[in-house]
Amino acid sequence: MKLLVVFCMNSLVSVIIPVYNRSVELVRAVRSVVSQSYTNLEILIIDDGSDKPVRDIVSCFDDSRIIILENKKNMGVSFSRNVGINYSKGDYIALLDSDDEWFSDKIARQLDYFISHPVRIVHTEEIWVRNGVRVNQGKRHKKEAGDIFIRSLDLCLISPSSVIMHRSIFDEFGFFREDLPVCEDYDLWLRITAQEKVGFIEEPLIYKYGGHDDQLSRKFHSMDKYRVLSMIGVLKSSILNDEKRSALIATIQGKCSILINGATKREKFDEVDFYLDLLNEVNGFSGI
Repeated sequence: MKLLVVFCMNSLVSVIIPVYNRSVELVRAVRSVVSQSYTNLEILIIDDGSDKPVRDIVSCFDDSRIIILENKKNMGVSFSRNVGINYSKGDYIALLDSDDEWFSDKIARQLDYFISHPVRIVHTEEIWVRNGVRVNQGKRHKKEAGDIFIRSLDLCLISPSSVIMHRSIFDEFGFFREDLPVCEDYDLWLRITAQEKVGFIEEPLIYKYGGHDDQLSRKFHSMDKYRVLSMIGVLKSSILNDEKRSALIATIQGKCSILINGATKREKFDEVDFYLDLLNEVNGFSGI
């Protein structure tokens, strides 16, 4: 049952920024938040065990809206985001990765969108910057509004830094999975879009930076392994119509076949067995 959300023009927006050892980038990110034209914000920065205390890094901002939460040790981005979400008090939750940056009217534009569109989650277009150079997005990354579940199966179409959500989304669909070292955002978006339409603002309202040596996606040679695990979780737990269910199963089967072929060529037969077991489990859902 979907909740009726009544938008308030002065709603508190909680901004969640997890960070681990990104001093320069964090200052840039926080500056883009404190400079927002919409000012009713609480800014939650979660220090995930950084070598230099985040409290010292952001001391240059004399802003009472900033709240520092500290993990006792490095726990990962999902744990840190969940800490921030659980602590937050806002009606709306906005995520920001510590290496990204918002346009000054991002939050205001998204809140305006809620007034005229019956959705609980809105993302925006973005500008990609890799190693200091602006790059164009491929056609497959084209973003849109509406029911995007099937398109989202192949790749992640929503950037965390572009999103603002009503907090009831988390009450209904859960938080970030802390057992996934990568693709945790992909997993949450699938759970949400399986049943929820999304809003989209076509103008870019964030800078999305990439190419850093510490990016998690560079540490894992096969992101599809974690996408498959995510999809199987959605298959088991979500209420899907026939079209979405069929598309989900077909995507899992296709990715498992590719992973099996790759593992076979590398003679990683334990991986072959792992993916065969997953494939057999999924085939049971499809009646094969």
